[in-house]
Parts: sequence; C-alpha cells; structure tokens
Amino acid sequence: MSNSTRQPVSEDFPADVLLDESLVTAARAEGLVTLTIRRPDVLNCLSFATLLRFRSLLEELREDLSIRCILIRGEGERAFCAGADLKERKSMPVDLVPVFVRNIRALMDDVESMPQPTIGVVNGFAFGGGMELLLACDLRVAQASAKFGLTETSLAIIPGAGGTQRLPRLVGKAVAKDLILTARRFDGEEALKLGVINRLAAEGELDTSALELARAIAANGPVAVRAAKRAIDVGSELDQEAGLAVESECYALTIPTQDRLEALAAFSEKRKPLFKGE
Repeated sequence: MSNSTRQPVSEDFPADVLLDESLVTAARAEGLVTLTIRRPDVLNCLSFATLLRFRSLLEELREDLSIRCILIRGEGERAFCAGADLKERKSMPVDLVPVFVRNIRALMDDVESMPQPTIGVVNGFAFGGGMELLLACDLRVAQASAKFGLTETSLAIIPGAGGTQRLPRLVGKAVAKDLILTARRFDGEEALKLGVINRLAAEGELDTSALELARAIAANGPVAVRAAKRAIDVGSELDQEAGLAVESECYALTIPTQDRLEALAAFSEKRKPLFKGE
C-alpha cells in the first residue's frame, strides 16, 4: 500500500548497470505523463538497466506535483510487460538474484506510493512481474484481447514482487488463489469481470479510453485527488476508526487550499473551476 517504506534508488545495482534513458521514456501533455517501457523486441520485460531507469524516473516525477496523473504502458502491440528478463536472469550470478528481486519489488512499491494517481494501460501481455506492475497501479484499462496472468508457479517460483499480496486485496483470496495456484492466463473481458481492471476499451480505442480516465482525474483538484488517494490506500488497511482518523487528516489538507475556494466561486458563478494545485 502507499504508506509502505520505499527503498531509495541508490547503489543497490551492479556497477556495470548504466542509466539508459531510452529504456523508459516520459511524454508530458495536459498535466499528464505517459511512461512507456521501450523494449518491444523482448515483450518489454524488466532487466536491471530497465529497473534502474524506471525507478530513477519515478523518483524524479514524484516531486513534480504539477503532474496530475501518470499513465504506464509498454511499447508496441504485443505486450504491456512480460515480467522479469528471464534471459538476463538465466545468466545472472547467484549473488545478484536477491539484488534483482529487491529492485523489482521496490519498483512496484515506487509505483504504488506515487502521490499522483497511476493508470496501467494494457495492450497485449501482462504476465508475471508485468502483471505485478499493473497491480501496483491505482487503476487499469485494457482491451479485450489483452492477456493477464501471474504465471510464476508454472516456473516453480511464486509471484515475488507483491502479487500474492496485491491481487487478493483487489479481487479476494479465493479468486487470487485460483489465478496464482493454477498460473492460468485470462483475457481482458475476464479481467473486467474479476475486478482486475477498471475499464475495458473497445479494440482500437485503448488510448482514447485511458486518456479519458486520466483527464477525468486531472480535471479535479490536484491536492484533493492526492489526499483522497492516500486516505483510501492508508485507511483501507486499518480498522474503520483508525481509517476515519486518516480520512480526517487527509481532509484537513484540502481546507487551506486556493483550489477549494476556487471550487466554491465556480459553483456560485456557474462555471467550471480552474484548479492550480494550490
């Protein structure tokens, strides 16, 4: 959840892993940022270098509160993200495996703890660590042809980047056990029925549907959106009394803002409010 302790992006990478900005790019428009994993030739899987770039980029973006929503996607038509780079893992020295696992888990924590809402945009495969990345997002949009699966038990391991914890919180324990223990794959229509995704886009309308959702979020008071996200993430893991206390704390953050006064003025003047995040 979003109040978890994040592992800083630091020297916890092999010395020969260099920062390559081409592996994950950021495109900004209208207060939105689209992050794209650009490894389509290997189904946008996550290597050490990809993790370093992704985590470094998120660290930079979390401080930019002019960003109202972040969309995360994979390049190309085949995959959102197929999880860990198994070719790299196969040749990885044994002592580096825990370091890789630590960083792939930390990436998911980084995504989940972003103050801005995040939307996973799925066209193609989202398997293993790719689905765990998707689960770390606040919201998820996909096409019917998208394919999902926490497939790790078929490789004699378990989802190790938060899948065993985030999936049952999203869809319930019984459904999560069905999906994880069988390692089965399922499409976008079933993902919608199970509650894995929020919206199912018509074929060819994925970008339109995702941007529609992002813009609906961005149209609201940015301080309020961030406060509501935190209230839900933190409070839902507590008993109701403690959760209500968190809600009160988050509500208090919105009271002194200029945006709240702008909303009242806009309502009185029968116009759309112009929020500045102040």
